[in-house]
Amino acid sequence: MVYLPNVRADRHILIVVTGEPAESVQARHGDFASIVSAAIGSCWAGTYRTVDARHEALAKAAWTAAAVVITGSAAHVHHREPWMLAAEEWLRNEVLGPRPILGLCFGHQLLASALGGTVQTNPAGRELGTVAIERSGEDPLLDGISLRFLANTCHQDTVIVKPPGAVVLARSSLDPHQCLRFTPRCYGVQFHPEFTGDVMRGYIDARRQALETEGAEPEALHRNAADTPEASRVLRNFCEHILP
Repeated sequence: MVYLPNVRADRHILIVVTGEPAESVQARHGDFASIVSAAIGSCWAGTYRTVDARHEALAKAAWTAAAVVITGSAAHVHHREPWMLAAEEWLRNEVLGPRPILGLCFGHQLLASALGGTVQTNPAGRELGTVAIERSGEDPLLDGISLRFLANTCHQDTVIVKPPGAVVLARSSLDPHQCLRFTPRCYGVQFHPEFTGDVMRGYIDARRQALETEGAEPEALHRNAADTPEASRVLRNFCEHILP
């Protein structure tokens, strides 16, 4: 018999850290764990703990967590670094249990790769800024969100091939897999529901040189960056509808 912990006994969300924000963003808003917890806000009455997937064992850290949120990162899943492989092995076991999991950007890609999908550099190019997302399915994670909504994005890689059985719930013009349901309690979003407009503008400033090299217009992206309350609702829905 396999013992499963009583996740209700210790009401904390485990934030699995996979990288750091851009330097200027971190100076203003803190690390990814701080940005995520601030975005979740009052919809979660429990506490938070963090574990760094690059340096720490995940299985032990997650044992009593009520849920898991995996952060973004400047790393690339297809580089197949040892810590990524270890994280994927843990995730393949973790998704079989009752604990809800939400992957954000890199976390979304890591889940997809762990479960049999393919992650590569997006052939459509970098997606950075406040963009339109279109829902393509109904799900509690998207409860109360319009069929077309704005979200903040910051990624070069994408899930080229979704894992077997994964359901597409949202897409954008540059990414067909903006939201995936991997299992009834495991989701990934390519966009950043935790990003405010100010965080988004910080990333645009940090990536200005690359954007100009690629032919983008940083000033226009900066001007159009905004808070995205409907995208942020994903975090509220995860806490209110997906957690046990």
